This record gives sequence, structure tokens and C-alpha cells, in this order.
Amino acid sequence: MDLSPYVESLRADLEAAAAAGTEDTQATARLLSGALDASLRLCLVDALSAMAAEVTASSDVEVEIRMHGREPQLVVSSLSPPVDESPGPVDDALDDGGTARLTVRLPESLKERAEDQAGHDGLSVNAWIVRAVAAALRPDHGRHPGPRRTTGFARS
Repeated sequence: MDLSPYVESLRADLEAAAAAGTEDTQATARLLSGALDASLRLCLVDALSAMAAEVTASSDVEVEIRMHGREPQLVVSSLSPPVDESPGPVDDALDDGGTARLTVRLPESLKERAEDQAGHDGLSVNAWIVRAVAAALRPDHGRHPGPRRTTGFARS
């Protein structure tokens, strides 16, 4: 979400209000509007975070604010677990507290597709592969569609 239009709008309003004053008042307004950039961006991100928390608390979706450089991104995901994350015998076996390292050799095209899908699902490649293997080993594998996850971005 690009915050620049909001920052520019406040800057223009401040300079318009100062236009009725003296040259010193106008110069002060220009200096203040430049200094307000970082503070205003932080205030807007705080407001977006409060909004995200409010939406998350009152609905079945989770709204997160993630920073991409200086710009926030809204990420919306479902709070209800996807079908593939429901508890089952394989999940219980995964919770033994231990981990093992495994080297897997994949064709480059398959590796790229796995990375793309993991990124789309908001997971690391490792977490995505663990989830895929666990789903494939489930006794009811194939009877349910893939994960139900709602993601999106909001723009005002």
C-alpha cells in the first residue's frame, strides 16, 4: 500500500493553511511538512495495525501488516485450519520433537515450482515440503481438496 498520496495530501493541506500567513509562516510550514513524512508514515502504519487487529478479533480471517521497504502490505488469511493441517496420525508422528536432515535432488524446474508455490502459500520451501509429505502420507490422502486458504491484499 503506497502511503505517499496520504503524506502528500497532508503536506499540501499544511502548506495551503500556511499560505494565508507571512513568508516566514509559509517557510516554516514547508519545513514542517518535510519533517512530518516519517512520523506520518509511522502513524498510518499504527492505524493500519490497529485496524488489522480489530478485523482479526471480530472475524474468521487474520489480517497482518507486513512492511515491504517503507510501505505496508496487508495480508489476509483464513483462521480456520486448511484441510491438510487438521490433526491426524501423520501429524501426531510429526510432533515427536525430533527432526532429521534429508538431502533431496530435484529437477531445477520442479524446485522452482516448489519455491513459487511455497512463496504463494506464505511458507518456506522446507515447511511447504514437510506439509506436502505429511499430506501425502495421510490415510485419507486424495479424498479432500487442497488447503483452503484465503489470501489477499487490501487497497483503499
